[in-house]
Amino acid sequence: MSEKPTVVLVHGAFADASSYARVIPALLADDTRVVAPAVPNRSLAGDAAYVASVVRQIDGPVLLVGHSYGGAVITVAGAEENVVGLVYLAGYALDEGESLGELQGRFAAPPLAGALVYTQFPVSGSTEPGTDVSVDIAQFPEIFAADVEPALTRVLAVSQRPLAGAAFAEPATVAAWKTKPAWGIVAAADRAINPDVERFGYDRAQMKVTELDSSHLVMHSRPEEVVDVIREALAAVSG
Repeated sequence: MSEKPTVVLVHGAFADASSYARVIPALLADDTRVVAPAVPNRSLAGDAAYVASVVRQIDGPVLLVGHSYGGAVITVAGAEENVVGLVYLAGYALDEGESLGELQGRFAAPPLAGALVYTQFPVSGSTEPGTDVSVDIAQFPEIFAADVEPALTRVLAVSQRPLAGAAFAEPATVAAWKTKPAWGIVAAADRAINPDVERFGYDRAQMKVTELDSSHLVMHSRPEEVVDVIREALAAVSG
């Protein structure tokens, strides 16, 4: 097994792997192997299982990086044996048995709560449709990425990857941060997740925490600082 971990970048809700477009080049320039899978965003258990399957097929140690809902995904998928560390970017660090809705419900609702749009999608083998959740296109730039250039946020707004509503109530089956070292970035100007949700989860997990005056899409607005935290985590878990 190679001692230098592969970095697996897990995107969140209302986004896709292109969220990391400004992070990936710097990591590749460091000769770091990077994998950025497309998360289905259908259920916490299913999404974590998918990411775990990606992790298991990587030869060597893995550093998992999760943004937003992706933080919940790596909390569960991070239990895989070859995961050596976790990095949370404006993310949900759930406890075992805790759901997104439960953690968020302990704090004041962010502006995102009033900008959600609900649509139906067909569910294979069921006569009942599922519910997709996305962000109102007109409000997306201000809520999700207020400090990112407007031309880009307009594209991101119309190319969202919705999250199935059921994922909000689904409890985490394991909390990998209890056995793996973790780092967290708080987006202090976040309007999609209450920053106190991030702080609470990170503090509970006893993470090394960095606070940035950033919108929710911290990888686009502050890519250099995000890469620095990933590098710090890599150095800590390598060798």
